[in-house]
This record gives sequence, structure tokens and C-alpha cells, in this order.
Amino acid sequence: MDTEVKSKNFIEKIIDEDLANGTYDKVVTRFPPEPNGYLHIGHAKSILLNYGLAKEYGGDFHLRFDDTNAKKENTEFVDSIIKDVEWLGAKYVGGVRYASNYFDQMYELAVKLIKKGKAYVDDLSADEIREYRGTLTEPGKNSPYRDRSVEENLDLFERMKNDEFKDGEKVLRAKIDMASPNINMRDPIIYRVAHVTHHNTGDKWCIYPMYDFAHPIEDAIEGVTHSICTLEFEDHRPLYDWVVRETEFPNPPKQIEFSKLYLTNVVTGKRYIKKLVENGTVDGWDDPRLVTIAALRRRGFTPESIKKFMEMTSVTKSQSSADYAMLEYCIRDDLKPKAPRLMAVLDPIKLVIDNYPEEQVEYLDAPNNVENEALGSRKVPFERELYIERDDFMVDPPKKYYRFFVGNEVRLMNAYFVKCTSYETDENGNVTVIHGTYDPETKSGTGFKGRKVKGTIHWVSVHHSKKVTVRLYEQLVDEEKGVYNEDGSVNINPNSLTVLDNAYIEENIKDYKPGDAFQFVRKGYFNIDPKDSTKDTPIFNRITSLKSSFKLPKK
Repeated sequence: MDTEVKSKNFIEKIIDEDLANGTYDKVVTRFPPEPNGYLHIGHAKSILLNYGLAKEYGGDFHLRFDDTNAKKENTEFVDSIIKDVEWLGAKYVGGVRYASNYFDQMYELAVKLIKKGKAYVDDLSADEIREYRGTLTEPGKNSPYRDRSVEENLDLFERMKNDEFKDGEKVLRAKIDMASPNINMRDPIIYRVAHVTHHNTGDKWCIYPMYDFAHPIEDAIEGVTHSICTLEFEDHRPLYDWVVRETEFPNPPKQIEFSKLYLTNVVTGKRYIKKLVENGTVDGWDDPRLVTIAALRRRGFTPESIKKFMEMTSVTKSQSSADYAMLEYCIRDDLKPKAPRLMAVLDPIKLVIDNYPEEQVEYLDAPNNVENEALGSRKVPFERELYIERDDFMVDPPKKYYRFFVGNEVRLMNAYFVKCTSYETDENGNVTVIHGTYDPETKSGTGFKGRKVKGTIHWVSVHHSKKVTVRLYEQLVDEEKGVYNEDGSVNINPNSLTVLDNAYIEENIKDYKPGDAFQFVRKGYFNIDPKDSTKDTPIFNRITSLKSSFKLPKK
């Protein structure tokens, strides 16, 4: 029997070579988020890639917060990130780690660089440092403070630590090469004075390491072998290598870059989302119209659907984007065999079956999932008065309209053939009630083989149904206008959220819990909002419609 051989991506090939050469004995990867916002769909790729590689090679996966910028970080973001990583199923070893746990070691390593003549304290202002740095075509020039003695630098750096200077008054810079063609190597700042309370270390420190200095040290301390990051860090790799080399870590980690995951017509930038949250355009970082992991979870996406989506997006160095429709395809594919079906009427109009007994309630069999017989069936109450969708009836239907109109017969799903006989209107001519008659010989499941009908519509019982609120979502962004306006604001789709407060579902749904997903027949996949629902008042979010615009590529 032929077995499909999985082709390896370029990162796996590098790891294979490193293991074969004995460069590393065990693979250790990490996901190192900055706790300054919620994670989004792009971060999910990094989480699952790093975790997947560690798992594939029998290694370890770490979750570590790069919490070196206390001004933008807080525990809300820390908690949300931990929840996201665990929800995706990425199992990290050694507990949650923090860059701030290594601040003492980072300080000592900075002192080591000063003693080696590889770092100096600079008095230039931020603007002056920027001016001295040069451009892509012109080299930078040395700071007048670059040649301070080791003793003076050690004294000044200790005084920085001891809170003798104001924010921005002094910085510690690496002494590398102001003429380097790589601007990141032109004496980058590695420590700055910042009087701010840190979420983890409190007020212990008034100086903080810069990300480019801290990050490689964290990796090296933890024994990370492959520091996998996105392409924007490629130009930072020489600095990464310089730091671990000059701080003299044995067997240092190797940085490898891959392309980011871009999703069409979505907002992922933290500063944009933060603004949408602050001005009330969205309902927090987990608003179901966003693509933060928390928002996708709240909307009803599953870890399995996210993983499938990531598997369909390759790991390369080439920048590309994926269509949101591909993500929707993945959640449909996941829910199709496991989400139970319900009949739900979102825009109801009453149907009265005039020849059905007034006091009778009949319980009819309905399959819970036609794709999965193992989910069994349920009993659905049927009576004289029902709700159907308003758009399942037309007074003057066009050709090939097979639903309800006077004189036409349709099947009520899992029930009977019903023929439309008349309708009632209000003083404005709006249809308020539809009348029909049923044929008792046409009951579903009885093997009726008489005449056929072309239309089947769903329904719920008027007196044995539950009134609920349903939220219909479209893209947050107005796709025709693009994601952003010229002023940097987001082009909001005015129809991104529609709230229906007069929807009805089968009364069968009783023992539900927040997050449960269902397929509303003919309407799409919905889940019970875990944030706003209560025990007695479920609120349903539409995860996605039933139809997809995404087509699987041909093999």
C-alpha cells in the first residue's frame, strides 16, 4: 500500500541538518509574545509552528513573555495570551516564563560587555542618536561619548540602575560599527532609563533592556535551539548573533525567519484594534468581528479549524496572503460532521395550517446530523400554528421560485406537504399571516411516494419554541474601500453586525453551555456567545454561512 510522503519545509530541513551534525542534542522552541495586546490569527501560526516542531522532534516548547517594555504591558494581556496558547493545545514545559525573570542576568551581561569594551553609556538625546545613525545610503557617525573609559561607563551604568538619571537622560549602547550597512548594527541601544512600574518586577528596576538585547539572551538562558520568528526580524539576525556571541553563551541558538501569515481584509495591527476598542466601535478585543484568537474563539471557531487553516498555509520565506474564505472553509469542514442541527427562524412570519386540529401537538422525528448518524435524532413539536422565514413566502414570485406562494405546495422539513391557500395583510399591505392546508398522507418517514414537490422549508412551532437573540456578522472592514482610510482609520463596514431580537429556535435546546455550536438548517453555523449569554437567554453568534466562496486547489 502506497503511503503519502510528507514533504518537509525549509525549517525542518535546517533542524534535520543540525541534529545530524550534532549541533544540538535536543530541539527546544518557544513562543515569545510581548504582553501589549491580544494575539491574532497570525500569532496562531507562530504558536502552532513552534509547538509542532518541538513535538515532531521530541523536544520542548516554551511559552515566554518578552516583557521588556513595561509602559505598554499589563496582566490582562498576559492572561489572555496564556488562555489562547492553551486553547490552541500548545503544551509548554517549565511553566510560564518571563524575560523579566532574567533581568538580573541581563544586567550582569551588560556589565560584561562594558568590561570588554563592547558597550558604552551615551548622553545623546533620542533625536541626536537618530541623527547620528545615518541613512540607508550614508554611514552613521560616532557619538562623542563613544570612547568613554570602561571605568566611567561602569560607574555611569550603575548610577543609571541606582535611579540617578531621568528618563531619556542616558542610554547604554552596544559598541559595534557606525558604518555598518545594516543600520541595526550601528551601536544599537541596549538599555534605557524608564521610571515605570513593571507588571512582574514592580518597582525593582528603573532601567530596562531593549528587546534586541534581551531576546537572544532569554533564548540562550533557556537553551532554545531554534529561535523561529517572522521575516521582519531578518535584518536583526546579525545583532541577535552578536549578542549571544559577545556575551559568550556556549552552543547559542539559531534564528530562522519565515513569512508572516496575512489574511485579506482584516485588522490585525494592535494599535488599530486598541483604537477600535477604546472608541467603542467593537465590543472589546474579543469582538467576534475581529481576528484575535479570543475573538475567533468567542465567535465559535475551534482549535481544530485553526490548525487545519495553518496546515493549508505553507511555511516559506515568500510573503503571501490567505483569503478569509479559507478560514471559513476550515470551520465548516470541522463542524459539518459534529455540530447538531436545529431549525431556527430568524425573521418569522406566522403560518396557520387551517385543517390541522387546533389543540393537537405532534412530535416528529428529525435527525440531529444527516452527516453523522451517530448523533441520533430528536423529537420536534408540530402544531397548527408555525413560524416560517418571511422570505420563504412571496405574493408575486419570480419564475423558478419553489417556496410558498398561493397555490403552491412545499414540504415542511421533517413534517408534511403544505399547500398555501391565502394570506393576511395589515393596513399597509404587509403580509402578517399565511394560511395553508396539509396532507396527512405525506408525513416524512412514512414512505409516501405520491406527488413530488420542489421546495422544502424549515419551521418552528409557535407555542413550543424559544425566542432568542441572533447576531449576524459580516467582515468588519468595508472590502470595496480597502482596510484603511488615508488618515489611518479603519474603513468600517456599516453592516458588519446585525442583531435580530425576534428569532425563534426549537424548544429542544435546554442543556446548552456557552460556546456550544449548532447548524441552523439553511442558515449557517452558530454558537452560543460565551460572554453575553445567560442560563436562560442564549445569544447566538453566526460563525459562518453554509455556502463557501473558497475552492480547494486541484491536486
